[in-house]
Parts: sequence; structure tokens; C-alpha cells
Amino acid sequence: MEQEMFNQRTDLTQLSAAVEQIRQTLGKIIVGQKDVIDLLIAGLLADGHLLLEGVPGVAKTLSAKLMAKCISASFSRIQFTPDLMPSDVLGTAVFSPKTSEFQFRHGPIFGNIILVDEINRAPAKTQSALFEAMEERQITVDGNTYKLEEPFMVLATQNPVDQEGTYRLPEAQLDRFLFKIEVKYPSLEDEIQILVNQHQQKSDDQLLEIESVLSVEQIKSLRATIKALFVEPKLLAYAAQITHETRNNKSLYLGASPRASLAMVNSAKAIAAMAGRDFVTPDDIIKVATPVLAHRVMLSPEKEMEGLTPADVIAQIIKKIEIPR
Repeated sequence: MEQEMFNQRTDLTQLSAAVEQIRQTLGKIIVGQKDVIDLLIAGLLADGHLLLEGVPGVAKTLSAKLMAKCISASFSRIQFTPDLMPSDVLGTAVFSPKTSEFQFRHGPIFGNIILVDEINRAPAKTQSALFEAMEERQITVDGNTYKLEEPFMVLATQNPVDQEGTYRLPEAQLDRFLFKIEVKYPSLEDEIQILVNQHQQKSDDQLLEIESVLSVEQIKSLRATIKALFVEPKLLAYAAQITHETRNNKSLYLGASPRASLAMVNSAKAIAAMAGRDFVTPDDIIKVATPVLAHRVMLSPEKEMEGLTPADVIAQIIKKIEIPR
């Protein structure tokens, strides 16, 4: 009876099929990173920007490129370096001798899926070029505003901040990322499988074997479906309470903003839909809490010295709050 009622509310057949296709497509090349793949898909469905962090060589860039290849949309890649200028990202006005006027030449930010590789290797001036684009889906150059085409998604990779030649991203920019996804070392079994796959690979370019799964119109349709999913008022309060507790925790110097609560609810909807449900449960919120909050909070200096991580504090906060039933 519950299943019949569930089917009558929202038809998730198309969404489930698309999610499974993307999982299988990414799983052909990305070995053992199931959580990373699920968060990538959830971020796409929830219309959010994603930040992938990990040491060099754990397939951060490859994961982002594969995700982009799964979508039949325009793709740009920007390699961030210390000498990169904002105009290299946004574009610049170029003088045309034919018309005797300046014409704006679009930069690589004009695309649907934007891969920003090693985002924390560029200084703050260049980071600021992304602020307006990520939040308002537009850019302003020389007093003129240019709208960015939907869907617009930034997939950024970064090395841990203690690596040589990296800059800590401004808090305002980190807050614009839906998730920070930690890409960890593979297990021994997974690493062996990676070597086996590489040895058996016929083509030099792994991406040639990947076919597009979703069109731009399909993405818009799936996002509209997810936006309409049901969330009980007590679960909205639960998400808000988790965020609110980050502002009153002695282990944290900086808590999360209301944008974090919105991100938690939107991404929980995506997780629920990926599980074949048209309603959100407390487990969905708990699952996305750490990826949503970890990059939005700052540890107090004392706790940082003790070796505590933001994920540890978030886990303590979730344990303390009563789960709604």
C-alpha cells in the first residue's frame, strides 16, 4: 500500500534510470569511490557547485571530467595558476578595427560545466572572478552584465592547503560550494583493480569510451522533479538546528550561514530521489551534513592544535541533537 501511495505522488522512474546510468558510466573508470560518485550526482541534481579535495593523483580531475562527459552540454576547463588574471577567466574587451569599437570576447567561464583545476593555486584576485558567476549565474565586465547559460555548474579541484604553492580559499567563496568532497586514497584491493583496468585498456584516452547520459533539457527536468519533493516541517527544523548549533559550538571559531541550511535541504532531496524516494528522511540530512558544513565552518585555534577536524565537530553536533521521528 505504501509503495502504491509513493508511486502516485512523484514518478521517479526517469530519474532512477539516469542516476543508475551515470553510476555505471563513472564506475567503469573510477574504482572504489562510491561515496564520491554519489555526491557528484547529488550535486548535479541539486544544482550546486562542487569542490573536490585530495592529494595529487587520486583522480580528482578525472572524476570531474568524467562527470562533465556524462552530460551533453558545453564544457570548459580552466587551469588555475599563480599568474592567472580575472580576465583569463571572465573574458575581455577586444578592439575591432572593422567596427572601431570594443567587443567583448567571452572567457572560459561561459559554459555549462566548468572544471576549475587546482583552484587554490591562484591568488584571491582571481578567485574573486568566480564569486558573481557562482552565486548569481552572471558576470559583470566594464559595467555590462552577461547572463550565464543554465545549467551552470563549477566543478573545482584543490590540493590540501598544507601543500606547497596553495592558497586558502576565501570563506565567502567556500560558502558558494554545495559540497566539499574528500577524495581519499584507494584501498589496496581498489588500487590493484585500477592497475588491472589500466593494463587491459585498449584506448590511450579513457574518456573516449564514455558516452553522454543526460541532455541539458533532461537535467532541467530532473532538477524540477527534485525541487518538488516533500520535506516535513520537522525535518526543515532539524536541518536548521544542525546549522544553528555550529554557531554556538565552543570548538568552532566560525559557524555556518543560512545558505548551509538551504544547501542541506536541497541536497537531501537529491539523495532521497537517488534512493527512489519522493520524501526526505533524517538519514538523508545526516548523510549530506558533513559535505555541506565541513568547508563552511572554522575550528577554533585550540581545537585545531589538538588535531580535531570540522567533520569530528559536525559528528558531535549531530549526535547531540535529537533525531525527529
